[in-house]
Amino acid sequence: MAKFITAQEAAALIPDHATVGVGGMGLAGWPEEVGVAIRDRFKETGHPCDLNLKQGCAMGDWKTRGTTHLGEAGPGLVTRWSGAHVGSSFALRDLALENKLQCHCLPQGVIVNLWREIAAGRPGLLTKVGLGTFVDPRVQGGKMNEAATDDLVEVVNFQGEEYLFYKGFKVDVALLRGTTADENGNITFEHESFINEGLAIATAAKNSGGIVIVQVEYLCKKGTMEPKDVKIPGVLVDYVVQATSTDACWQTEGLYYEPAFSGQIKKPLDAIDRLPFDERKIICRRVAMELKKGDVINLGVGIPADTAKVVNEEVNIDDFTMSTESGMIGGVPSALPNFGAAYNAEACIDHGYMFDLIDGGGLNMTCLGLGEVDEDGNNNVSYLGKMMTGPGGFINITQATPKVIFCGTFMGKAKLKPGNGKLEILEEGKIRKFVKHVKQITFAGQYAGKDQTILYVTERCVFQLIDHKVTLIEIAPGIDLEKDILANMDFKPEISPDLKLMDPEIFNETWGGLAKYVEK
Repeated sequence: MAKFITAQEAAALIPDHATVGVGGMGLAGWPEEVGVAIRDRFKETGHPCDLNLKQGCAMGDWKTRGTTHLGEAGPGLVTRWSGAHVGSSFALRDLALENKLQCHCLPQGVIVNLWREIAAGRPGLLTKVGLGTFVDPRVQGGKMNEAATDDLVEVVNFQGEEYLFYKGFKVDVALLRGTTADENGNITFEHESFINEGLAIATAAKNSGGIVIVQVEYLCKKGTMEPKDVKIPGVLVDYVVQATSTDACWQTEGLYYEPAFSGQIKKPLDAIDRLPFDERKIICRRVAMELKKGDVINLGVGIPADTAKVVNEEVNIDDFTMSTESGMIGGVPSALPNFGAAYNAEACIDHGYMFDLIDGGGLNMTCLGLGEVDEDGNNNVSYLGKMMTGPGGFINITQATPKVIFCGTFMGKAKLKPGNGKLEILEEGKIRKFVKHVKQITFAGQYAGKDQTILYVTERCVFQLIDHKVTLIEIAPGIDLEKDILANMDFKPEISPDLKLMDPEIFNETWGGLAKYVEK
């Protein structure tokens, strides 16, 4: 039976040199009160120290909450840190940039399913996910800084084919969050924005001989929970911390509680905000033109997630199944600061099972971000300048999905004016995104499948990867090919002999033309 303790008592249970697993996305799944207590105890006593922190996705609000607390205490508390996305934890990221801890980034779908391999006593995860990208040991092995010396990935030959083997490890402590605990430590997730990988982490820790600590908001009597509502059974839970503040229990980075995210209500779709008319909306419209009725679609963070709002504005969104890698299926996926959640989802499945669907080719299309692209078609979204972020689910999703669309503005910090069926450049941007060589390979263009369609959509042009060559296939009305496109690229793309004009209608404030594309 679980023991009920304070956050401060939970912090005192974590031994030095422990491998600590956390699960969730943003603030969903993160035990904020326990995290603060760990930070404060280290400041006071120097313990726990030398922790190896393992996280699946971003765990923070890009400001002051989340795993960043474990970096606020300075060097020594965390000495090894790995996750699919590390950009939202500023204090830890700064320590990594200063080489005061080892930092690795691995694909999100690998990490959330590696917990299950560890739980089952298997040695690790064997997969093709990551071949040719920066997590391939022949490239960087997922190492994000000079301090990172541990080898977490190996190339192996299995049945005559190359695979990557991601090594398992022992889990000493699971730090998790749910909504409600009963007297036996059974945990429900009724107010959580999605079902994270908490069950897998808890099982991995328990079967490694470690401990499981779960922070909740509410307590209830035993026997009052519906068995199917229990997401982490009490037999796996050693300690329960009831939060003393609602600040420790936010659903997402942006909201404490939105009932349409957790299924308590269905929100009227016309109540969802529309995008303002600007270059971002132009991009989302062009992306939406690639949809077909019946498609199952994944939308990534940033501009891609806003595509859902364009679809909702233009046509019946129920003609498609939108999804996010968190496990939300159907409804309208939300953008930052609530990414990972969805309004009015039809289903919410375990984080790891969502990546089973993705890795097995269960999506028709994905739209993900465009960071910087090089002449080989490689796309870097994981390490731009000093912005150390990691790939999130990017690597898994791009390797298995038939149609992959990367979208973003053509130049960074340009001033643009769309309208009257054309695009006008008021002031050219200062940041080139089409470069000779990317800093880090998050998507490997030369590993793209022969049956995949790869598009790069911007507000002023569209490229396609054809025979592993970046090829210009569309140009926006009002844009000059030489001055506005080629002069702002560090390489010369192939030019399609059938170069087309982007649909002028998407450059009008009011569109209404999506239906003719999705019904083809």
